[in-house]
Formats: sequence, structure tokens, C-alpha cells
Amino acid sequence: MKHRSPLAAAVAAITLLAAPALAETAPPAITVTGEATVSVPPDLAQVDGGVSSEAKTAREASEANNAAMGKVLLALKAANIQEKDIQTSRLSLQPQYAPNRAGPSAVVGYRASNRVTIKVRDVGKVAGVIDTLVGAGANEIGGIHFMVSQASKLLDEAREKAVADARRKAEIYARAAGVTLGAPLSISEEGNAPPAPYRRMAAGMVAAAPVAQGEETLSVTVSVSWAIKQAQ
Repeated sequence: MKHRSPLAAAVAAITLLAAPALAETAPPAITVTGEATVSVPPDLAQVDGGVSSEAKTAREASEANNAAMGKVLLALKAANIQEKDIQTSRLSLQPQYAPNRAGPSAVVGYRASNRVTIKVRDVGKVAGVIDTLVGAGANEIGGIHFMVSQASKLLDEAREKAVADARRKAEIYARAAGVTLGAPLSISEEGNAPPAPYRRMAAGMVAAAPVAQGEETLSVTVSVSWAIKQAQ
């Protein structure tokens, strides 16, 4: 008859004590996602625009661009756009090359660009701001991005609706499975992509184009796990 050493006996005892803990599983639950949306008209807009200038030398291109952009900024100020609502978004100075497939291309000039992002606090004035830009000499008009300033408060309403939607779905599954819902075990909110900006348009196309603001749709998606118990 073999005898176990005290160390082996201790290891065996620990293993037996740990076995029930290892055998434990997560409590039974139903996990579903809830969704909700809130649609509201935007009350803010961002317009991207600026000036590009070309010249034979880098200095000439920069000077021409600075002068042209100065006129644009003065026009925006005259249109009652506050300085705090105008922010430089891009400055660039790049060489321009002659087409040459046989070897290295020669530099034939330079292109300077200065672009700004303008915050428009009255969305009804977006078309007027674009006309001001183009009329002052802006030859680059980028996207128009409509936004909602109080999005967080509006999303709170959607969050409540999303949790209610999750409960509705969970109750359907519970009835079908012959169980009842208990308390929620976990609630997590999934990331939501921001609204996409309008597509880029050439300055000549925008000057006389109407701008439709439409509505912004704010959405929330939550994942909720509900404890379940057997129906009595």
C-alpha cells in the first residue's frame, strides 16, 4: 500500500476545495441590444473655404495668397462673422512640377493655400456665408457640416428609449423561453458615428446653390444583460 507524502495530501486537499469554485458558471442571463433615435433640426453649421494662389516663386505665391486671404477675412468680418468663429484649418506651400516622363520633373512654380473653418451660429445664413466667401475671392469651398449644439441632452432622451427597447426585446425572449426577467446585470453604450459632412463642391457650383439643412438624427445603441429566473 502506497502512502502519500504530506505535501501531496495538501495539494489534493486544495484541489478538492477549489473544484466547486471552478465549477461555478456565470449566472443565466439574456443579452440584447436596444436602439433609439432622436431627429432634430441642426442649429450650428461649419463651412470650410479658402484661397489657393499660384506664382513662379514661393515668395510671390505666398504674398499673393496672403493678400487674397486678407480680402476674404475682411469680407467675413463685414458680414458680422466674429473672429472667434473663424479658425485656420490648413496652410500649405507646394512646388508645382512640369510633366516629364523621361526624367525628374522641373519646378515651374509654387502653389500656396490658406483655408479656414467658419462656424455659422444661424444655419439660415449658411448660403450667405458661402456667397460672401466666393464674392471675396475664395476659390476653394469644402464641405458643409451641420451640427446640433445640445446633442448630449438630446441623447439622454434617446438613452432612456434605448434601454426601454432593450427591455422590450428581452421580455419577448424571456416569454419564448419560459423564464422571467430579473435585474439588469450590465449596461453598456456602443459607439456612434457622427453625422457625415456634406460632399465637397467647387466654388463655382456653390455660389448660387441653395442649401438645405434638413435634420440631424442622433442615435444610441446599448447592450443590456438581464438576469433570468425560472418562471414559478
